[in-house]
Amino acid sequence: MTSTPSTILLFSGKRKSGKDYVTDLIQKRLPAEMCCILRLSAPLKQQYAQDHSLDYEELLGSGQYKESYRADMIRWGEMKRQQDSGFFCRLAIKHATQPIWIISDCRRMSDVQWFHEEFSDRCICVRVEASEQTRSQRGWRFTTGKEKHKCCGDCGNDVIMSLCACPGIDDAESECGLDEGVKFDYIIRNDGADDVLEKQLEDLLSLIKSREEESNTQNNIKPEK
Repeated sequence: MTSTPSTILLFSGKRKSGKDYVTDLIQKRLPAEMCCILRLSAPLKQQYAQDHSLDYEELLGSGQYKESYRADMIRWGEMKRQQDSGFFCRLAIKHATQPIWIISDCRRMSDVQWFHEEFSDRCICVRVEASEQTRSQRGWRFTTGKEKHKCCGDCGNDVIMSLCACPGIDDAESECGLDEGVKFDYIIRNDGADDVLEKQLEDLLSLIKSREEESNTQNNIKPEK
């Protein structure tokens, strides 16, 4: 059963910006009974794996197995979201019991909007950024629709691949949906300088702990009879 959180960290960032690395560091510095990482992609990947007879554990990883199915999985997820924009959000938080939630992979405006509508005063939007040079060193390569082996057919040019106008991985909503229109409370630079990253994490952790103290104080105040 889902409990009501006191703080929700909504993380977003480009591929290979290091979102998972940063969120793992934050989780390790907080007690396990206080904090959990929730991935919106986890229920998506689980259902996608079941529907397509794939290895769910491999889809959770960061290797070539996931990359080979990424484009089709994105299209499948978009279809589900068009039917119900909060579908994967509700599944992701279904069993959360800790007071601090780290949503490690917000990708679309609908993700951010759903959490703000459901938990308006508890959300902190965090963007993880890294230069293209740093991301390239981590294995990133810009992938457009024309670089796919086969057009998905959405643009009507699926027979003539050179005319494909369908978005690829890096120009799809899953990568660009939060590039504009979101006011981030924190922007974390993750270009490999440990001392810079450490200072940014300390600032964010201080905010989290102060919010927890405030929440505990409010919960301990008993209404007058």
